[in-house]
Amino acid sequence: MGEKDYRLVEHEKPWKYKEDDYTVTRGSAWTGPGCHEGCGVLLYTDDDGKLVKVEGDPENPFNQGRLCVRCLDLPEVTNHKDRLLYPMRRNPKDRGKDAWERMSWNEAIDYVAGKLIEIREEHGAETVLFGQGTGRDISSWITRIAWSYGSPNYCCFALSGNACYLPRVAGMAATCGSYTVADCSQQFVDRYDNPAYIVPELMVIWGNYPLRANSDGFYGHWVIDLMKRGMKIMMVDPRVTWLSLKAEEHLRLRPGTDAALALGMMNVIVNEGLYDHEFVDKWCYGFEELSERVQEYPVDKVAEITWVSPEQIQRAARLLANSKPCAMQWGLAVDMVREALPAGQAIVGLFQITGNVDIPGGNIFPVELIAYSGGWGGELISDEQKAKRIGLANYPLLRLGFQVASNDDLLDTLLTDKPYKMRGSWLQTNNAIACMAADPKRVMEGLLRLEFNVVIDLFMTPTAMAIADVVLPAATYPEKNGLRLGDGLQRGEVINKVTQIGEAKSDAEINLLIGKRLNPAAWPWETVDEMLSSMIASTGMDIDELREKAPVYLPFEYRRYETGRLRADGQPGFNTATGRIELWSTFYNQCGLDPMPYFEEPEPGPGSTPELMEEYPFVLTTGARRWSSFHSEHRQVDRLRRMDPWPYIEIHPDAAAELGFTEGEWVWVENQMGRAKRTIKITPIVDPRVVSCDHGWWLPEKGPENLYDVFDVNINNLVPMKCGKSGFGANYKTSICKLYKVKEGE
Repeated sequence: MGEKDYRLVEHEKPWKYKEDDYTVTRGSAWTGPGCHEGCGVLLYTDDDGKLVKVEGDPENPFNQGRLCVRCLDLPEVTNHKDRLLYPMRRNPKDRGKDAWERMSWNEAIDYVAGKLIEIREEHGAETVLFGQGTGRDISSWITRIAWSYGSPNYCCFALSGNACYLPRVAGMAATCGSYTVADCSQQFVDRYDNPAYIVPELMVIWGNYPLRANSDGFYGHWVIDLMKRGMKIMMVDPRVTWLSLKAEEHLRLRPGTDAALALGMMNVIVNEGLYDHEFVDKWCYGFEELSERVQEYPVDKVAEITWVSPEQIQRAARLLANSKPCAMQWGLAVDMVREALPAGQAIVGLFQITGNVDIPGGNIFPVELIAYSGGWGGELISDEQKAKRIGLANYPLLRLGFQVASNDDLLDTLLTDKPYKMRGSWLQTNNAIACMAADPKRVMEGLLRLEFNVVIDLFMTPTAMAIADVVLPAATYPEKNGLRLGDGLQRGEVINKVTQIGEAKSDAEINLLIGKRLNPAAWPWETVDEMLSSMIASTGMDIDELREKAPVYLPFEYRRYETGRLRADGQPGFNTATGRIELWSTFYNQCGLDPMPYFEEPEPGPGSTPELMEEYPFVLTTGARRWSSFHSEHRQVDRLRRMDPWPYIEIHPDAAAELGFTEGEWVWVENQMGRAKRTIKITPIVDPRVVSCDHGWWLPEKGPENLYDVFDVNINNLVPMKCGKSGFGANYKTSICKLYKVKEGE
């Protein structure tokens, strides 16, 4: 297997075999549809090649045969009657109308490539934005198509502040040189039985409900596995959950006050001398400055800000500091506040000063099978074009290693034509208007000003119906060959094609076909399998060999900072300017940002705009996850929709009684930005001062020319498009609102 000495799973069965009347194929559940996990799956197809059943692969160490309802219901999604089956176009004058004309793939490739080349020649490649959503094996394909075309304007459009995962990744890179993840033994083939592994004494679960979210390469039920092995948990979550009822401490903070809570806990740890003195002295930079900063956050003050009692803050801080090893699993709530970077810096600082870094059962640095997570094909775009990336002028952090454009500035550019007029968009896996766009009506307005819009997706969505001139049908993961290398601790997995619906093609094939027309030299491969094999050439395997052996694990060791394995120069330490974990960040300082963590009140909110609270008395937190859907996916899937038929908002019984609300009735949720419809769900799991709801709602049954009632039910109508000082973070998780009943006919 070569120099890297890969670890392999001992399979009892080949990757494809017969079982009764079915062909069973081993694969990876790397969306769409679904989530970010890449769970091991067994795909069952009948003699006609129809996908009829999905089961978890018990031989895959990642999920060990377990699957959520979305994977189990995959056949209904893949075989759904409303799937996009072939390329279509319409006259730009008919945007918003169901007036599509079928095209062949050859016609579609000719037309799309021709329009994009025309724009590039007449106006410059930078005038086309390339926007991805979440999910699907897309990041490498879309970056390569953007950069080989010559556009620097690649992003997760139109997520304000790139407020999903990237703020945490960027923040960790700025302070310790790399992202870290909770050590749940996921890097070992033999998992919990590996002799090097130690079960954490405590896991702090911060801004995440892992059983439901399964986010960023973290399989939620690992928490349960470890609890059975003696691990205790601490929850930081405004809502009561099944896990929080099992926690040693549940800190029910006010949404958006995470930074203050972390700084208050750090105040206790520093002042009581509970930090790891040896680790801090040897491996941390800026501890004295941090010690001074945390004096600004005494527990009494923090209690007023966060709604968590001083006594509980103290208990939680002591519990964390006295538990070793201690791991942290965190989530989107950290990203989805405006000042996300200092929030993340404060939270992760708790684990850095207690020495829970790169140790068994702590927070560990991921290993990569191949390094493509920052995008694939960066060498294809000139420095001249890179300098035209929207957002560089306002956010220096984007200039220092992060390749995305600013969504907030891009929207301004779409609407003002400054610094230049945008002409087109390529939106792949991106249902922006229904899912992630803050201020979605304004986003739609901006996209409608473009001359040419292409959307690639599984289904007709509100975004495609509203703005697309061409739609291209994308494949679900049982319809394509691909790689699952993604986030978290990488392992080599293969997505295996087992069926075909209509003329849908994989994202990789679509981009290869278009790429060969836009820049043939950058896309020299004839087939997707050739392209995939080239991506993993450094492993000594091609796609066929990896398919036989997958999943493939890289060797792993702890405390790599002691052996020079984290730095390109081979010196001990961390991949930072100082070689240490930077509690005082030289990176942030270079960008003109505060080098240390701080808390800034969410605006609007009780602490920043008290004058608005009489009219808008509730703190609104959005984005809660459900079992039945992934972002804006699955809304047309009958069995999953029956689990959660309508968009609801959770409200405490006392608040509901005061307003005269009954379970299930429709209300308007409104603030100074806009409003959205929700049904009432009365529950004591939320604070009486807080209301909580999910996102990504649209109603496929309501018809295309109504845009599936997306603007009636989209909670992002209430979220402003305004990022943090760094360009990262936005207030999706914290705003204010009022609720009132929907009148008949509304």
